[in-house]
Amino acid sequence: MAREPLLRFAPFQHSTHVFSVGELASHIAGVLADDPLLQDVWLRGEVTNVSRSPAGHYYFSLKDDQSQLRAVLFRGSAFNSPVMPANGLALVAHGEIHVYERNTTCELVADLLFPEGVGLAQMHSERVYRQLEAEGLFSTSRKRAIPRLPKRIGVVSSERGAVIHDLLSVLERRYPLAEVIFVPAPVQGPGAAAAMARAVGRLGHWTREGSGIDVLVVARGGGSNDDLAAFDDEGLARAIFASPVPVVSAVGHETNLTLADLVADLRAPTPSAAAELLAPDIATLRRDIAAYRRRAAQAIDQQFVQRRRAVDQLARRLRALGPMATLSRGYAIVEADGHVLHEAASIAPGDQLRIRLHRGQLTSRVETVEPEPPDTRDPQL
Repeated sequence: MAREPLLRFAPFQHSTHVFSVGELASHIAGVLADDPLLQDVWLRGEVTNVSRSPAGHYYFSLKDDQSQLRAVLFRGSAFNSPVMPANGLALVAHGEIHVYERNTTCELVADLLFPEGVGLAQMHSERVYRQLEAEGLFSTSRKRAIPRLPKRIGVVSSERGAVIHDLLSVLERRYPLAEVIFVPAPVQGPGAAAAMARAVGRLGHWTREGSGIDVLVVARGGGSNDDLAAFDDEGLARAIFASPVPVVSAVGHETNLTLADLVADLRAPTPSAAAELLAPDIATLRRDIAAYRRRAAQAIDQQFVQRRRAVDQLARRLRALGPMATLSRGYAIVEADGHVLHEAASIAPGDQLRIRLHRGQLTSRVETVEPEPPDTRDPQL
């Protein structure tokens, strides 16, 4: 009986296409470009063959005991890199693999270089920090002012623990007029950063009767650096940046700044401090309103006194210019048929006149009329 072979080989299949060199180079480049690992790679090695171009680009190689790979650090990335390449330096580089089809060679296009010995988590955090900083997410010029009298305050925090209770307690004591919209989310552990990012986005676009929240708080009660890892997440930082309303970060950890602290419009040292910053003291507001009322009443009284004085002055001027003042100096007003007489020629003997004096009036009848002779003076004189 024949024995089965120990190994079986698949039948050899011949290629049905003969590539040109350019076609094969293009295919290789496409395969490498589609590999996500090669677009976000960390590479450890020793620096050799360093050169710097007049434009400020660094060209070098990374090698170990077995292989060597060309690399480049362009000038724009060099500005943000923690270290520069130097011959003999052991470092870790981050970047992407790029294939040049012309000569079918590949090299690492680095964006950050770190000295050997730095932990991967720290290097990743540094890379994200420098990227967000370069994009302007930390710029103070884009930070928005916190509303002085918010009507609705959104809160993202854990539903467990004392954070939400501390926030509500301070708000109830200082500013019970504000409405709190709470969206619970885990603040540590796997999935916490993504959950908080979704909650921030949900609150930023939350509306009721055509209006939304005025300000948003992302809070937790402190912890170790590992506990706060979710607040160093790039997705959460970008969600805070994209929020249509101002965001307050209240992580409760003053020694180290997280990405959430840097992107937020305002950083509070604790959740309770965030509530203090957001909520004006209602007792102080009442005192301010009372003081405003007193000042307004005083201003109105002062304006009234000044206006009354002006009216009195106008009244005195009108009285001085009025007919009664003229009559008090011995003059009289003569009327005929309800019209004041201006010249004698307008009446005839026998017409009845009414004469108004300073005190009382007289009725008389015209006996003679003596009109004033015409004015013969030259108008040019």
